[in-house]
Amino acid sequence: MQIIPYPSRSEWPSLLARPTQSIAKIEKLVAPILEKVQKEGDAAIKELTLKFDKIELVDVAMPTSVIESAEASISEELKTAIRQAYANIRKFHETQYQPVQKVETMTGVTCWRRSVGIEKVGLYIPGGSAPLFSTVLMLGVPAQLAGCKEVVLCTPSDHPAIMYAAQLVGVTKIFRVGGAQAIAAMAYGTESIPKVYKIFGPGNQYVTAAKMLLAKEGVAIDMPAGPSEVAVYGDSSAVPAFVAADLLSQAEHGADSQVLLVSTDKKFLASVNITLSTQLEALPRRDFARKAIENSKAILVETEEEAIDLLNEYAAEHLILSVRNADEVCEKIINAGSIFLGNYTPESCGDYASGTNHTLPTNGHARAYSGVSLDSFVKKITVQHITPEGLKALGPTVEAMAEAESLQAHKRAVSLRLSSLS
Repeated sequence: MQIIPYPSRSEWPSLLARPTQSIAKIEKLVAPILEKVQKEGDAAIKELTLKFDKIELVDVAMPTSVIESAEASISEELKTAIRQAYANIRKFHETQYQPVQKVETMTGVTCWRRSVGIEKVGLYIPGGSAPLFSTVLMLGVPAQLAGCKEVVLCTPSDHPAIMYAAQLVGVTKIFRVGGAQAIAAMAYGTESIPKVYKIFGPGNQYVTAAKMLLAKEGVAIDMPAGPSEVAVYGDSSAVPAFVAADLLSQAEHGADSQVLLVSTDKKFLASVNITLSTQLEALPRRDFARKAIENSKAILVETEEEAIDLLNEYAAEHLILSVRNADEVCEKIINAGSIFLGNYTPESCGDYASGTNHTLPTNGHARAYSGVSLDSFVKKITVQHITPEGLKALGPTVEAMAEAESLQAHKRAVSLRLSSLS
């Protein structure tokens, strides 16, 4: 990794920029795909799948035989691992359920909020060289807990582990469609693929651009989630081999991934670089990882305070704190998708099975977005009930405010009721 010693704060924005293409350029390529799917439906899906994925679809639905044979096609060891991950993810997300709590804001005026599962949701699972069945669990478990009635899954992959995980979380329909065309199909609906109310799932820059363009049209999405990234803050207490392994675990996702290493210890950075090179050569996906590492940086800073400021500006999807005072530093981090503390908390555990969700904001969006949770799959509907006594107490306040805003009908709706009570 390129080591950058003591950059000035004015240099941070350029140093921390992600290696992404111009979003405007990508949107110009994606917009015609969305339009084509909206106009031509299944025919467009088949044509685009042949063009981009070199697959000739007879039917856009995943073959029933592929789904039904999934369980028998994977090892008992993998099924056990998937079930354990499912149990941990479910246990963590169950704690996010909020019971109805009625609040009497004043005598006779009661307000509360109830959670209702989004009726129709769409999950996107990328294909490519890595079958991300773990993402099926991350999206499907909270959808299942929320009580979403229709859960549509689009993926270009027919990997049996994806099919097995989909059945475990209660996915109702599966379609063998990928890329921007899959996002368009779930947004607009086709003859085969139902229109959903909210779309979830990570993907490449084209998938992300499709989601963002559709969001401008009013389609609900989870968040901007593009290429994966990790930042590591380490000191002399960190184990260089562990840190190198964590950096490579993200770099192997793809050439457009990025990793960032920050430290106040120059010797530590050099040690990580040495073991990074050794570990890289042993990776089956070393070509992907090598390109990602070329886009990545190791930054040497003067103080811990400066390191924390830099990390908060970067707003990493994943942030590993391999420092002596990790708990203390954690409290000072305000921008991150998910944080991993200490030498024995690899980011891989969060990716798969610790229980937290791995669908997280990237590209600095952690400044304003949270990762996927149970809340992502529900709507919060507020309810209120006012008794006659409550209206007598509250009514004059509403009348005065409506009068001041020159909204006489608002005032009258209260005044008529008050008159009936006198």
